[in-house]
Amino acid sequence: MKRILITGKDSYIGTNFMKYLEQYPNDYYVKELDVRDDSWKGFDFSAYDAVYHVAGIAHIKEVSENENLYYKVNRDLAVNIAKKTKDSKVKQFIFMSSMSVYGLIHSNIFIDEKTECHPNTYYGKSKYEAEQMIKELKDDSFHVCIVRPPMVYGQGAPGNLGRLFQAVRKFHIFPTLRNERSSITVEKLCEYIKKYIDEEATGLFLPQNDEYLCTVDIVKNQMKKENVKVIYLSIFNPMIRFLIGKVGLITKCFGDLKYGK
Repeated sequence: MKRILITGKDSYIGTNFMKYLEQYPNDYYVKELDVRDDSWKGFDFSAYDAVYHVAGIAHIKEVSENENLYYKVNRDLAVNIAKKTKDSKVKQFIFMSSMSVYGLIHSNIFIDEKTECHPNTYYGKSKYEAEQMIKELKDDSFHVCIVRPPMVYGQGAPGNLGRLFQAVRKFHIFPTLRNERSSITVEKLCEYIKKYIDEEATGLFLPQNDEYLCTVDIVKNQMKKENVKVIYLSIFNPMIRFLIGKVGLITKCFGDLKYGK
């Protein structure tokens, strides 16, 4: 039986992963650990085979007053937990990073493991610095698995996709411009994490869905599920194409951003 410690209690990804493994009751024991205060420092990590670190902050406003908080949580906490994991002789540490480390909101070329990282947000910078410091801990007996998922979505997911759906529900109009973006459902991400744990994987991983996401398709599917009537218009497409790369929100919604397959 694999024993897995999730550091980051009640996180969207961590909790979904714990629920996902409930279908294998004889193969996995999973515990979530609250790391919001320093009590985790007294917890015994040594009984576990893998630590899956999902604690972090992402969806708070990026203003100068919050800069230190991003680094305190996304970098310093992650590195300190990784160090305790290694000191406790745990075999594997899985760090949940992000596609944001590349510093791109759209690109006409594929992203892969060799693409240079130039993060330009507190979130991206703090995640990338954590990656670099955690990788230094890796050795033959301590496997470091760094995961850079693209946008994660699913029922109840936080983030930009939920806000987009809210806007569509309010205005009932949406453009038909087609794009391609890497994304991953939370269920698919859970499958990948299970695989990395089973294989005691080490290295950098870029998981994604088998097919790229098209914004208009995912909006249509969601609104159909909710029985929300929406008018889809092509008249806005030329203006949107012009604004991609110039206006952040439009670029995030309609620009291409893809991992290679």
